[in-house]
Amino acid sequence: MPIRTASARWQGNLTEGSGTIRTGKGGFEGAYSFKSRFEEGEGTNPEELIGAAHAGCFSMAFSKALADAGFTPTSVETTAQVHLDKTDAGMTVTRIDLDTVGAVPGIDEAQFAKLAEGAKANCPISRLLSPGADISLNARLSA
Repeated sequence: MPIRTASARWQGNLTEGSGTIRTGKGGFEGAYSFKSRFEEGEGTNPEELIGAAHAGCFSMAFSKALADAGFTPTSVETTAQVHLDKTDAGMTVTRIDLDTVGAVPGIDEAQFAKLAEGAKANCPISRLLSPGADISLNARLSA
C-alpha cells in the first residue's frame, strides 16, 4: 500500500500567525490560523481535516460493507462533527459524531444499521481515533 503524505507550514506565533495545509498529491490546500481553529475565523483547521478524513473513510467502508452484503448503494453521505475540548491533559479531540444517510435500494432499517455499525468499527480512521475519542453514529436510510 502507498504511504500518504501531507504537509503544513506555520509562520509567526500561535495567536497571530497563520499557515497552509496541503495534501501530498495536491488535492487540497487550505489556509489555517488560530482564529479558524479556536474561534470562527476563515480557513480550515486540523479538526475539520480529521472530520473529512473520517467521513470519507467511513462512507467508503460502509459502501463496501453494503456491497459485500449484496446491496448496491446509490449514495452514502456522511458528516463528522469533531469535538475539541479542554481536558486536564490539554486540548483534546474527545468525541466524533458521524451522521450518515444512505440511499440503498432493497435494504431494511435493521440490516442497514447493523452494517453501518460494522463499518464504523472497521474503518481504518475509526480504528485510529477510537482509542482516544468516543465515536457515535447516527445512520438512517434516505426517504
